[in-house]
Amino acid sequence: MERAHSLLLNEEACSQLGEHQRAEFVFEWLRFLKKLLPATDRADVKKNQKRLVEQLTMVLTGSPGPPTRWLLAHCLALLYKVGDSLTATLMVDRCNDIIRSKDDSPSYLPTRLAAIACLGALYEQLGRLLVNTFKETLANLWKAMKSAESQGRYEIMLSVEKILRGLGPSAVPCHRDVYKTARGCLTDRSMAVRCAAAECLLELQREAVFLRTSELENVATLCFRAFEGSNYNVRVVVSKLLGTLLATAVDPEQATAPRQGSKHSSLEEVMDLLTGGFLRGGAGFLRASGDMLKGTSSVSKDIRVGVTQSCVVFVSVLGGPWLEAHFSSLLGLLMELVSHARATQTPADAVCCRRCVSFILRATLGSLLGEKAQIAASKDLCLAIGKQKRAVDAAMCDGNVETRVTITDVAASQHVLVCALLELGSLVQGLGSTAAPLVTDTSTALLDTVISVLLHPSVSARLAAAWCLRCVAVALPSQGAVLLDRCAERLHALKSCPEAVAGYSAAIAALLGAVQHCPLGIPHTKGKVVIGVAEDMLRSATQNSRISIQRTQAGWLLLSALSTLGPAVVEHHLPRMLLLWKCAFPPSIRDLDMELRRGDHFTWQVTLEGRAGALCAMKSLVVHCRDLLNDDVTGRLLTPLACAVSLLTKLPVLIKSYGNQIKNASIVFRLRVYEVLALLPPKTYEEHFGVVLKQLVADLTGPENVACSELTLLPPLCHANDLVLLGPALHDMDQQYIEEQLHGSRAGGGTLEYDPFTICDKGQDVPAPPPPAAALTVAATQLFGVIFPNVIVPQRTQILEQFSESLKQLKGVRQLTVQTQVAAALCSVLKHLGSCCAGLGPEEVRRPALGLLVGALESPNPLLRCVAAEGLSRLVQVVNDPTFTVSMTLVCFDKLKTARDAVTRTGHSLALGALYRHIGGISSPQHLSACVGILFTLSQDSTSPEVQMWALHSLSMVIDLAGPLYHGHVEASFTLVLRLLLNVPPTHIEVHQSLGRCLNALITALGPDLQGEGQLVSALRTSCLVDCAVMQDSPDCLVQTQAISCLQQLHMFAPRHVNLASLVPSLCDILLDYSVLVNLCSSYLSLRRAVVACLRQLAQKEALEVSEHAVALVKELPRRDNTQLDVTIKEVGLEGALFSLLDRESDPRLCQDIKETLVHMMTSITAGKLAHWLKLCKDVLSASADSTAPVETNQEEDADRDDDASVFHAKSDSGGPFTNLRWSTRVFAMECVCRVITQCESHGHPAHFDLTLAQELRLHESTDFLVLHLADLIRMAFMAATDHSDQLRLSGLQTLLVIIRKFAAIPEPEFPGHVILEQYQANVGAALRPAFSAEAPPDVTAKACQVCSAWIASGVVSDLRDLRRVHQLLASSLVKIQTGKEVPSQVYNEGTSTMETLAVLKAWAEVYIVAVQNSGQPTENSGPGGQPEQPHPPLLEEGCGGARGPGLLKLVQTDLAALSRLWLAALQDYAVLTLPQDYSWQLPAAGGTFYTAETVEQARPHYYSSWAPILHATALWFSSTGFIMADDGPANLSRPVTPTSMGQSASLASKSPEDVSADRLHLILGISVEFLCSPHSHDQMENISSCLRALQALLQVPWPRSKVGNDQVLSVELLSVLHRLLVTREAMAVQLAVLEVVRQVVSAAQEHVREKRHSAEVDDGAEEKETVPEFGEGRDTGGLVPGRSLVFGALELCLCVLVRKLPQLSPKLAGSPGGGQRGSTWSLSDSDCRLVASALAILSDLPSICSPEGSVSILPTVLYLLMGVLKELVQQLCQGRALDLVVTAALQALRNVLSSPMSRSEKSRGAWAHLLRCALNTLLDCWDSDKASPVVDEVSLLTALTVFLLSASPEVTTFQPLQARCIDKFKASLETKDPVVLSKSYQLLVSVFQSQTVVAVPFIQALGGCVVRHLQGVERSGPQSYEELRAIQDGVKALEALVFAADKTHCPQLVAVLLPILISFLLDENALASASAPGRALHESALLDLMRIGPQHSSVFKALMASSPHMKARLEAAVKGNQETVNIKATQTPVPSKTSPSIQLKTNFL
Repeated sequence: MERAHSLLLNEEACSQLGEHQRAEFVFEWLRFLKKLLPATDRADVKKNQKRLVEQLTMVLTGSPGPPTRWLLAHCLALLYKVGDSLTATLMVDRCNDIIRSKDDSPSYLPTRLAAIACLGALYEQLGRLLVNTFKETLANLWKAMKSAESQGRYEIMLSVEKILRGLGPSAVPCHRDVYKTARGCLTDRSMAVRCAAAECLLELQREAVFLRTSELENVATLCFRAFEGSNYNVRVVVSKLLGTLLATAVDPEQATAPRQGSKHSSLEEVMDLLTGGFLRGGAGFLRASGDMLKGTSSVSKDIRVGVTQSCVVFVSVLGGPWLEAHFSSLLGLLMELVSHARATQTPADAVCCRRCVSFILRATLGSLLGEKAQIAASKDLCLAIGKQKRAVDAAMCDGNVETRVTITDVAASQHVLVCALLELGSLVQGLGSTAAPLVTDTSTALLDTVISVLLHPSVSARLAAAWCLRCVAVALPSQGAVLLDRCAERLHALKSCPEAVAGYSAAIAALLGAVQHCPLGIPHTKGKVVIGVAEDMLRSATQNSRISIQRTQAGWLLLSALSTLGPAVVEHHLPRMLLLWKCAFPPSIRDLDMELRRGDHFTWQVTLEGRAGALCAMKSLVVHCRDLLNDDVTGRLLTPLACAVSLLTKLPVLIKSYGNQIKNASIVFRLRVYEVLALLPPKTYEEHFGVVLKQLVADLTGPENVACSELTLLPPLCHANDLVLLGPALHDMDQQYIEEQLHGSRAGGGTLEYDPFTICDKGQDVPAPPPPAAALTVAATQLFGVIFPNVIVPQRTQILEQFSESLKQLKGVRQLTVQTQVAAALCSVLKHLGSCCAGLGPEEVRRPALGLLVGALESPNPLLRCVAAEGLSRLVQVVNDPTFTVSMTLVCFDKLKTARDAVTRTGHSLALGALYRHIGGISSPQHLSACVGILFTLSQDSTSPEVQMWALHSLSMVIDLAGPLYHGHVEASFTLVLRLLLNVPPTHIEVHQSLGRCLNALITALGPDLQGEGQLVSALRTSCLVDCAVMQDSPDCLVQTQAISCLQQLHMFAPRHVNLASLVPSLCDILLDYSVLVNLCSSYLSLRRAVVACLRQLAQKEALEVSEHAVALVKELPRRDNTQLDVTIKEVGLEGALFSLLDRESDPRLCQDIKETLVHMMTSITAGKLAHWLKLCKDVLSASADSTAPVETNQEEDADRDDDASVFHAKSDSGGPFTNLRWSTRVFAMECVCRVITQCESHGHPAHFDLTLAQELRLHESTDFLVLHLADLIRMAFMAATDHSDQLRLSGLQTLLVIIRKFAAIPEPEFPGHVILEQYQANVGAALRPAFSAEAPPDVTAKACQVCSAWIASGVVSDLRDLRRVHQLLASSLVKIQTGKEVPSQVYNEGTSTMETLAVLKAWAEVYIVAVQNSGQPTENSGPGGQPEQPHPPLLEEGCGGARGPGLLKLVQTDLAALSRLWLAALQDYAVLTLPQDYSWQLPAAGGTFYTAETVEQARPHYYSSWAPILHATALWFSSTGFIMADDGPANLSRPVTPTSMGQSASLASKSPEDVSADRLHLILGISVEFLCSPHSHDQMENISSCLRALQALLQVPWPRSKVGNDQVLSVELLSVLHRLLVTREAMAVQLAVLEVVRQVVSAAQEHVREKRHSAEVDDGAEEKETVPEFGEGRDTGGLVPGRSLVFGALELCLCVLVRKLPQLSPKLAGSPGGGQRGSTWSLSDSDCRLVASALAILSDLPSICSPEGSVSILPTVLYLLMGVLKELVQQLCQGRALDLVVTAALQALRNVLSSPMSRSEKSRGAWAHLLRCALNTLLDCWDSDKASPVVDEVSLLTALTVFLLSASPEVTTFQPLQARCIDKFKASLETKDPVVLSKSYQLLVSVFQSQTVVAVPFIQALGGCVVRHLQGVERSGPQSYEELRAIQDGVKALEALVFAADKTHCPQLVAVLLPILISFLLDENALASASAPGRALHESALLDLMRIGPQHSSVFKALMASSPHMKARLEAAVKGNQETVNIKATQTPVPSKTSPSIQLKTNFL
């Protein structure tokens, strides 16, 4: 293919190829030429033009296929445009000659078609250059048209369209001729030709004014005729033509080329035309008149659907502003249409007509209008409804003779009302909470108007009104309960009026159905009201025969709706419901037989209606409350069901007795029985199988059954992939609502009155249940599928053979109907068997089943063939026998080889592909080859496009099922696909679609192999891209969809080979075309879905490139007629266009894809598009019609007018790129803002959250940071938080919360000490205030509370005055929850009250926690009970501290007394609610403090999300009060919600304060332990932290500490939970907190043991000390029981920490002893060091809580760990502050252990001494143990040694061998060259010398001489550094310590040694001047020491001076020199100043 990439065709290469390869080669050359020509220099083109023209002409005459001819035409025209244009006329003549040729052979046809295509392209590109030839050309084409076949006519129409486009106004002379020809083609038998003719006329109408003036009526009639018998594509294109024409007729400004003074039609005239088409079709006057006379209607549904679409196009072209201005008129005309007698002659016509008008309203109002305009339209609809209702009321009340005439008006009015009410409901539902002003507007009286229709005599109008009320309740949840009460009240008042009973009951049912869409729900008591009304209706039904049916239906409808409220509500009413069901049916079969003997047709009608209703209510229970169906309930339901089943058999007798009057009731009754049985387990009613099956068989095959629409029955049983074979009818489409009318049964489409019980279903759209007879067939097939697998084999065989016999006896349409239903029933069975992996049975069952399926496979109905193929694949799955599978395959092979008819071949080819679908795919290469061979042959059968389509579809399945096995056939398959794509005519679109599916399957089969570089793979890849290019250029949208899907697959597997530069623009081009008018212009929903799905995938990987390519496309595009979105994309990029599309789209899947695409594109933020995204979100948010709600300011705010007044009114910026966006789009924009912030945090630069750094970087480089846009972020959050839409308010508040959390700590560089958020205080306050208004929904208030607490806790506001605003909001909400909500105006579920209350309490808790932390005084309090001394502290006085200090605590303390009680109550509720299911009986019967018993399930989630901060706050409060409580009785609780407040008051009163405190302590401990034990707490780190902090706060207080210390079981349990937490949570903060709690628990135990010992000593007296019992763990035996021992648990925990951080401690982890640590390096982070230090501290405390024997048990472990840690620490090279912390902790722990009282206890002293000597030995071994890893930190070891010497008992350290080794270590340290070690050694020796005599003396004797010698040697060298100086000074101190330690006799001798040494340090005057700084410092310190020590030992001093004149002289000189220095300094600085000594002496050496 690479050789095809040249300007001229490589003829040599081309000639070497075969015919098919040549065609592919030429096509690839033309593709390349199309790209190359515009980019080539014009001179080069002209130079090669002649040769190029010859080559292109050669291609033209070489019979090119359709894609090639279109590409050829484009290249030829481009060549003349780029090159020399003058010779183009020659080419035109050449093409005309080809067209004129007399050759009619099939082989010449492609050349003629190519010539026609070339003409079109030439005129399109060159336009007026060819103006002289166009008349001749058109004449030639008209002549050719006369003899042309469909392909020719199609191509001519396309060509003429291009000629018109190219010539523009120049073609005016021929416009009439074009019109004349196109008229004929518009009603052509070929649908493709009709489409082409419509496109041609659409082009013509741009210039031909006569089409919209004089010929307008004719064109309209023509279009109506074109609709007749049309397909979907024709309807779309022709409706576009007609709609556009009518729009330009009404408003000529809409025309492309408006003419001055051109006539325009009125809206009424245009609508008359459309109405005429709708009512009379495309017939002429005479025929229509004849039909009128005969009273028949000849208007097909095709025409009505087409006219409907035309009307939508008409309004859409005129646009939203026009619709807004003219809606009243348009509505009146539409209402006239729907009320016309001809439009509603039959019920089916009426349904169709109503649907059409509803579609017009929905597609225009829903898509074109913004929210403000929609509200105005809703008011117009209201007025129309009111007008109709008044007219009906007048007709019903008027008693004159004319009333009879107006009965027809009453009947007609119902259709008007249905359309208006349904559209009003849709509008309100779409508006959501923004519709509140509409509902509350008294001038419109929307609710009154709608409710008035509930009394309409027509059932359809009443149901529509009920549905409209339901929509109001969904949009405005606060209205639900109000409307429910109102309807219930009216129902009670008017229960004697049949219309009122039916209407109001339907309204109540609809309102109950709405609750499923309202998270806030309705009050639980409404359920009681509803069941009361229902019971009343059912009981009083028999009182008045006139309204028996209505009351019965109403009662059961209400019960059915009640079940939709879910198990939580229904379980309370279930006994009453079961009783009602029991009463609805006779108690036994005998009673049923007696019933049959009495009654008339009316009583039986009432009975059947009532029982059908009862069964429907039963079905609703089973569907919505399956959890309640235990064995008992199911058993009680089966009793009435048994009667119902028995009654089934009696129905024929009743119908025979009473005629057709009860026939409809019997159908509904059977339907209900089937529906209920299908939902119950078959085993429960197996005794009735015989009766039910007999009835089912009769319903499926009997003469009475009505043909059900196959599109209702069959598609659910087909495989989803096979439905594509049936054309667009089963695709999702924008016009689905009306298109499905064309495929319904003769009874018409579904509508609500066919089954009023569906009004409470969950869906958002109006239910459209099919007619009962059709629904019965569907239910029968489903029930048959459920029951059949449960019957015995003989019965199965009998039933299937009965089916076969029935089919043989029938013929024609009847046979087809029964065959369809039997096949559906059988497939239902097989599907059910497949899903539960059961078998069908032996051969005798399989045979008839197979016969039925094969018969269906050869049915003329394509849908039935699809079902049969799926049935066969299921049969193969169920039989699960390879032999059977092979035999089935052979049957298909044989049929395909012999059959010649298309039906058989299509059916069996599909079966061939489907057979292996459910058994894991194809595994046999031989079978695969045979399948592929046959399907290849069938797919090339050009005589039958249908066979080609089915065969290719089957081939795509085979490719999928074969997987890697197919690789051998891939090359041939690619060749086949490309060959067919290049040759199949464009009119056979379905073949192209199947080819697309094949290509998709091939790409998937190759998968990642497509990335390969081999020649074969490269060729396959190229082939794949060529295939996609052919399909992309197809005129059919579904083929384009396939192309995009294939490119998406290719991009997934081989992204490098997909050219985004061409793909993205082509995708955007489609979006730009179709976004302007979403619901019309050729807008295939599947195409838009494919485009967005592809964009989503591309954006996931290459977001920035996608965005750039899209913008580049718009810059290059030529200006088009409708540039609305071009402008948008230029302004706001592809992202903005996607936002626009999101706002217009209604398809959920498409909207989700658009959102995901935008989210992926947001990754471009990191590439410098931050400002673009924020501006985009801001523009979207500002684009509401009426901006945001102004925020009212309180009078209190008047003092704060200095705030920026504009913050209270956020006006939207006018003139933005978006207009009138919906609330849902704006909510998504706010979510995007939150994502932007999150993304900047997770992937961005640190400057995003650092203003100083951002400003600095902004100066040097053009970067952008989030912090610079803070003002915009706040403004957006404010706009959203103050909007009318509740959802948007929630999003705004959430964004505000995120902003506060992320930006609270960022300082303001210009104002040090302040943060940047401070300037936005007014905005935050104004954004929060509306959420606390009385009208605000609870969820908004709850979210606002969260924001309030975050704002107060953030510390942004430093001044309490400024904090007052937000604090007042929280304070007001606290007052609100205390006053309670037991007022009768409860509008939401009680659970919402719980949500709001807990949100307030949680917010206060968070504020209190921060206040306590900021104050730094958690245990201080101003008075008992947490109440401040002053009732009203001066909050705003300067002295009370700022908001970041204790001032905030004072602010909270005002309410702390009330808060603490509310917090406790909430915790009690939570504790009860977390009880396991087994203890549910312990739940209070009346509910808790903040929840009711009925709403317990709704309340649980709110408690789960709030309890942790409340727990922490409560613990802090207890900590501050020290558990000393004032009056705690429940009377003080200011919110008396239920009798269970704070526990039962009686029991509380009888408890002592001690017991109450104990209960509260156990409450907090219990909640904490329960949560920390929970396996689900892994994702709740905040809650874990709260629990641990709460425990810490409690254990800081003596009373709880004593309780925990007393209760060993509790302590052990707590430790085991903490241990588990430590092991499972890696977060360092959690681990540190755990160890802190453990330390506190151990400390509590220590205190307890200490207290017991002390009290025992006091009690027993000092003289009996020997007999005092020992307290502590271990008792007399020393045994510690794991699981019961606190010490053991703590030891485990410490061991866990130490071994995890220092694995070398464990011999197993450290490897072989001695060699495991060699060369090992480890490092501890600062946090790790803190952990180890904490663990060591706990470890050292453990012996003190043991008995002496117990301490001996644990001491080895404790010492092993301490010594092990020390050993590891002293071998580390890198010493740091954190590691010093661990060393210090280890030494402190060692001291604690050594000084433990247990070491001196009588019972343990010996054992302790032995173990401590061992430990000392281990310590000494650290110096010698491992030469490979020498001791680095000798100081720490010496310190540890000193700790032993000072703290251990003498019997440990005076043990001779150990003592000698200790002395050796010190001696060695004194000889070290390291001054630091030497200094530390001296410091430690000072401590040793001053210790006990028995320890000190040996050291003094051994080391005194060493010290003296070292100091005597100093005179020779002197100190060279300050470290050496420090060592010498410490040595002097050591010598001094010796002096002090010596007795009086030896003291003079030692002083006599010390003084000469000190004198030797003195320097003479000369030496002092030249000495170093350390030397001078030594001199000075020695002089000071001499002057200090000399007077203390004067006698020795004098004697020494006398005996040594040299020393005396030296000392005197030094003293004199020092005196002179002092005098000089005194004269220089006469002012005395405080001086500190130059050398700081260190006194604490340990």
